[in-house]
Amino acid sequence: MAWIVPVVVVIATVLAMELVAWSSHKYVMHGFGWAWHRDHHEPHDNVLEKNDLYALVGAAMSISMFVWGSPLVLGDAAWIPATWIGIGILVYGIIYTLVHDGLVHQRYFRWVPKRGYAKRLVQAHKLHHATIGKEGGVSFGFVFARDPAKLKAELKRQREAGIAVVRDSVGY
Repeated sequence: MAWIVPVVVVIATVLAMELVAWSSHKYVMHGFGWAWHRDHHEPHDNVLEKNDLYALVGAAMSISMFVWGSPLVLGDAAWIPATWIGIGILVYGIIYTLVHDGLVHQRYFRWVPKRGYAKRLVQAHKLHHATIGKEGGVSFGFVFARDPAKLKAELKRQREAGIAVVRDSVGY
């Protein structure tokens, strides 16, 4: 039974990381951190993007938790649950890499889902990329995707209100 608490902490951390990712994406990447994120929204042939620096931020968060939870590093000052939080952050990073970079942007493999939740994820993120610039936009999360029809309606509302510049390819 000693394994239940660590498993619950890891799962809770993975779920919490989606909230961290959503708010970071909306308010940091599309805010003061746009200089790192801009190239992710523009066509290019580069293998790496400045946006990939955000992966280092996530890695630093995970590593910090491993350090804080390590009796080898901090001795009696270590807080063991931090290790499980670090694992949760790491798991989220792996999921993010596979879903966002792999499935959605096809940086590592080529597979276009024809149905199901994977298709919904791809559609939602493509609609996120439908805006030009950092203003407005929809679908700032990476793992939980809203209904693409609702996202499209929100983009249309933002365009009509002058909040966002939407690419013509969205097709209203």
